[in-house]
Amino acid sequence: MRPLDRTAAEPPAVRSLALSALPVALAVGAYGLSYGVLAVAAGLSPAVATLSSVLVLAGGSQFAFVGVLALGGNPMAGALSGLLLNVRYVAFGLAIARALPAGPWWRRAVDSYLVVDESVALALGQAGPRPQDPSRTDGWSTEVVRRFRVVGWSVVTAWIGATALGAYGGQLIADPEVYGLDAAFPAGFLALLAPWLRTPRGRLAAGIGVVLALGLTPVAPPGVPIIAAALGGLIAVWVPVRAVHGADEQEQRA
Repeated sequence: MRPLDRTAAEPPAVRSLALSALPVALAVGAYGLSYGVLAVAAGLSPAVATLSSVLVLAGGSQFAFVGVLALGGNPMAGALSGLLLNVRYVAFGLAIARALPAGPWWRRAVDSYLVVDESVALALGQAGPRPQDPSRTDGWSTEVVRRFRVVGWSVVTAWIGATALGAYGGQLIADPEVYGLDAAFPAGFLALLAPWLRTPRGRLAAGIGVVLALGLTPVAPPGVPIIAAALGGLIAVWVPVRAVHGADEQEQRA
């Protein structure tokens, strides 16, 4: 008997989604706590450190900026490093835009604020590929949007709240690395990649990223290979690889 397609099932309840997002929010909170402590140690005031999490809302770029400041570098160089790291959000925005409803501009603006690694990865990774059958597209979009918004707000709340806690109470934590806070986010992000690697397009993006990172590591400055690896996602989204499309269709029919 052929299994029931997930895209045709009833979308999961908000409470169930919130519970599934809790471990990710806790990991992000630990990372945000570390950022708040390190940002103040690098010379930012607690208010500015907290405001940066509200306005920037991108852990990698914020840590890059603070790292440059901690080494005595130019703030503009730190900002440029952060912008380069955020190139990956172009691919994330394009990927989630296919599922988001065409509502008023303010609704789209709020949704764009929630485009972070965790919200997009969990929304699209758990819902599976977009169905080819038009009759099932609405159900797929509903599941993706609901998961995207619940996870997004969970992550946003955890990140901003934990940043404020670390910034204003950082003097109580001598060294975040002693408690392993610096490793919380990388470990959580690796867990987010698992659903994507089950799809042909996800494996294509990962393979391109690995090749770029390994090829540039011997010749490029530190940090550049990781930034370049993000191009794997852009290439996987834009390049119309016929073999990947065929594999996607086979998975949907399975």
